[in-house]
Amino acid sequence: MIHAQQVTSFSLSLTQEQAEKLRTLLTDQNFEFVSRPYMLFFAQKGKLSVAVYEKGPKVVIQGKEMEDFVKYELEPKITGEARLGYEEVLQPAMFEPHFGVDESGKGDFFGPLVVAGVFVDRTIAKQLLALGVMDSKRISSDRRIEQLADAIRNVHGTENNVVLIGPEKYNELYLRFANLNDLLGWGHARVIENLLALRPDCPRALSDKFANERVVRQALLTAGRKITVDQRTKAESDIAVAAASILAREKFVRWLDRKGRELGIRLPKGVSGEVKTAARELVSRHGPEALRKVAKMHFRTADEVLGTHKG
Repeated sequence: MIHAQQVTSFSLSLTQEQAEKLRTLLTDQNFEFVSRPYMLFFAQKGKLSVAVYEKGPKVVIQGKEMEDFVKYELEPKITGEARLGYEEVLQPAMFEPHFGVDESGKGDFFGPLVVAGVFVDRTIAKQLLALGVMDSKRISSDRRIEQLADAIRNVHGTENNVVLIGPEKYNELYLRFANLNDLLGWGHARVIENLLALRPDCPRALSDKFANERVVRQALLTAGRKITVDQRTKAESDIAVAAASILAREKFVRWLDRKGRELGIRLPKGVSGEVKTAARELVSRHGPEALRKVAKMHFRTADEVLGTHKG
């Protein structure tokens, strides 16, 4: 298996103005400041430290959360520049040919389970990074998800595959598997096989860790069993997995919107009180069977709604 090299230190030259913007950002995020010689300032929060040296000035960021801080705080809010060069040092495997696989909808009462996969190599990875592709959970705008999904599909050389398991089929499969991880593994395996038909030379598939890799491997048919199946926590930091998360989310959101219009009821995401209210309205208007066509029936919400409906 291929694993990303672990790098926990990052340094960069700043302007005086950027250094002051960084100081303000750290203050707003409740970092603790400590006086240190030869430094404009030194700040810590948890296991992350940020040191800005007088000479330069230069920032040195260290700790296990360094990567997220650089990608989501320093670059977009302070420097305004994505330095793609360090990505190849930080995650060299991200630039090697592989599939990234991710899913959307598994935590949502309404809607399908969608599994998507994207093929990436060095050239494609750099194009996706330049587009601003990131984990879909960090993107709150459905419109932005749609824009990025279109951009991903238009990147030259990539391949993608999306498998949508509608609620009726999902409920049937869940009864067969009786385990969400096994159902997820089955979905991931189907996407990997579909991508292998397009890129049979791809050596590896990466996804977020939801179960033992064995679950996916056992679900693969003979043609897919030569590929390395790799899982890790926070796999969405890999650009292929992030791209897959966007394609999966786009398909999920489009399904919810379309089905909601057909039924005349907005189908909210998640499992909130708003979701329960919409489910009760749906059952009231269209009957209990309508719920099985748009919702995951093993969720506790289904029992609560149908129990309320019955009296």
